[in-house]
Amino acid sequence: MPDDRPTAVAAPGPAAEPGVVVVAATPIGDPDDASPRLRHWLATADVVAAEDTRRLRRLTRTLGIEVSGRVVAHHEHNETGGAAELLDVVRAGRSVLVVTDAGMPTVSDPGFRLVAAAAEAGLPVSVVPGPSAVLAALAVSGLPTDRFAFDGFLPRKQGERGRALEALRTEPRTTVLFEAPHRLAEMLTHAAQVLGPDRRVAVCRELTKTYEEVRRGTLAELAAWARDATVLGEITVVLEGAHPGPARTPEDLVAVVAEREQAGLRTKEAVAEVAAAHGVRKNALYDAVIAARRP
Repeated sequence: MPDDRPTAVAAPGPAAEPGVVVVAATPIGDPDDASPRLRHWLATADVVAAEDTRRLRRLTRTLGIEVSGRVVAHHEHNETGGAAELLDVVRAGRSVLVVTDAGMPTVSDPGFRLVAAAAEAGLPVSVVPGPSAVLAALAVSGLPTDRFAFDGFLPRKQGERGRALEALRTEPRTTVLFEAPHRLAEMLTHAAQVLGPDRRVAVCRELTKTYEEVRRGTLAELAAWARDATVLGEITVVLEGAHPGPARTPEDLVAVVAEREQAGLRTKEAVAEVAAAHGVRKNALYDAVIAARRP
């Protein structure tokens, strides 16, 4: 005889709590700078998203840590496409640890797109603070630290780099930059031309490593040093902010216009760019440029 009683249906369980994206700073040189929390997350995270998986393995071997989770490559070439898969891991209630080769993810390193996507999706994001080349260089530079800016790597092309340096001409804050060792002399020489030879600067090399070196002086002095030296290793540059001074006249800026022209701009384009950067009238600067060319 059929049972006419209603069939009991199990009530749906509560939705799984989301996991977490953890961005963690790794040593910039000395492995002993690895924090206890970094060690914990390396050993326990469900997924470790690393900028370079080989460097990750080298670090964990040095630290004596065995990674229990899945290791995936997460770098500038796959960061956008890989973020969705990593967020699915977090939605399923598991943890994703993001590490780069050195320092804090998202700061001139992969991780920003994933963190931004997680924040937009309302998923938890946590941080394991630690080593930072930016803050380490700033701390030992001897330059003001109360207000500072970080500009990463300046453009490689001379014209684009010149425009970036022009923007720093009146920047009052200390500025921290990264630079490749083989471009350091060229960059410092260009900076001395645009910002003036007496602007103070510190060049920090191989911070926390065996051959750590900090050179302090003017742009002219360190440009000369870099031209004559064999500079190797990771380079962080700390540049003094601009000091208030008398306004520059159009006649003062004729040489700056000539530099922009040498970088490939037409005269009118160069004049417009320099006039806007220095707050002078475009017509007055153009007249000064033409007058300087008259015999």
